[in-house]
Amino acid sequence: MYRRRDTRREKLVAEIAAELRRYSVDAQHVGHAFANLHGLGATDLQALIAVMDAELAGQSITPGRLGEQLSLSSGSVTALIDRLERAGHIRRDRDTADRRKVFLHYAERGAALATDFFRPLGRRTDEVMAGFGDEELEVVHRFMAAMTASMREHRDTVRAARDEPPRRAKG
Repeated sequence: MYRRRDTRREKLVAEIAAELRRYSVDAQHVGHAFANLHGLGATDLQALIAVMDAELAGQSITPGRLGEQLSLSSGSVTALIDRLERAGHIRRDRDTADRRKVFLHYAERGAALATDFFRPLGRRTDEVMAGFGDEELEVVHRFMAAMTASMREHRDTVRAARDEPPRRAKG
């Protein structure tokens, strides 16, 4: 992170890492603004993003899977889902084949609130992407997918270390 950068590649790598950090921080600020505007906490926002990502991927997400993604106990995830459902952000739907299974989906009201808030950002994103050709966007996509996978691996390592019992100091 704070090592010497002598070559053009080393400087470019450092610049890209700095831009990713700034993007991450700014994205967090925008997400927190949406959350604050609608009385949501950080975990609420993470849950909504997980539900949205599942829907965009054409998959359904269960409460259990949501709890795994957010590292929440089943009681905590139930309270979270109850709170988001009462606020009109998500809905529970039972599987038509197995009524015991529950899937989480964005509720119309929640989707409308998110669309209204994030529409200007979507326009800005579209404008930026319009300045890049298809081949460039494919490279950017490959890069971002690899960076996201790397971050998730690190996140999972941090979570696993956090869940280990504390080590006693020797001596």
